[in-house]
Amino acid sequence: MSDTLTATAAAGPEKARRRGPRRTPAWLAAVPLLAFTAIAFGIPALAIVGGALTVDDPATGTSTYGTANLTASVHGAYLTALVGSVKLSATAAGLAVLLGLPLAQAVVTSRSRALREAVLTASGVLANFGGVPLAFAFVATLGNSGVLTGRLGLADHGWSLYSFWGLVIVYLYFLIPLMVLTITPALDGLRTQWREAARNNGATALQYWRHVALPVLLPSLLGGLVLLFGSAFAAYATAAAMVGSAVPLVTLQISDALSGNVLVGQENVALALSLDMIVIAGLVMAVYLPLQRRSTRWLA
Repeated sequence: MSDTLTATAAAGPEKARRRGPRRTPAWLAAVPLLAFTAIAFGIPALAIVGGALTVDDPATGTSTYGTANLTASVHGAYLTALVGSVKLSATAAGLAVLLGLPLAQAVVTSRSRALREAVLTASGVLANFGGVPLAFAFVATLGNSGVLTGRLGLADHGWSLYSFWGLVIVYLYFLIPLMVLTITPALDGLRTQWREAARNNGATALQYWRHVALPVLLPSLLGGLVLLFGSAFAAYATAAAMVGSAVPLVTLQISDALSGNVLVGQENVALALSLDMIVIAGLVMAVYLPLQRRSTRWLA
């Protein structure tokens, strides 16, 4: 009996040593990030929702809760601006995908490491180059009195930078480099064994891309399209400095409503437009995240 008690007593410390100290739950490490997100994004989001649902009576000065601002944000000029932003963003993003994919493929297949690093570095810089400097650069180059406009006689052929397609060209300046950065890791994930297997089975380069590479890259391409759409949809400074109100965009309408350029007392309508943009951005992210997970599973 004593031997059994001694063995049991000795086994206790041994089990404790095997278990070791209790570990802190891993999710605690994310608490600072969650707190920062709640403060930096949660509070402004709540303020936008509260303002969008607040209806001010100009006669009595009282405020009530209602959906009048949200209704106004999807009618008339506001709806035109919202549709214009979606159309502009979708067009620019689609063209950037079509032009950025072959450029990224040329970089990936290049044997020059210096060329690859130079293109990727330049893409990282140009993808973040926007706002007033970008607008000034294009106005000086392709504006009504721009250098290329005068030398090539573009004005005689009806060219105008301050139009929908002019703004698309300007947006492509930073969307194509962003597409190169987005799709290059996916192109690196294409295994050479797939190309060799297709070639050994008699497939041409076109057939390889049609039946092997593009189906594998499709989630990444759609994810890149969604990402570029969101980037173009949220752009403001470039369009504001270049076209003003010539092209109806929701970001410009928000600025006009906040500053009272058109009507005074439309601040809550501006918040309703901002809420519309948040909803569209949320839908975009809801599409982007599953595509990103799927492309990671294929190309890991």
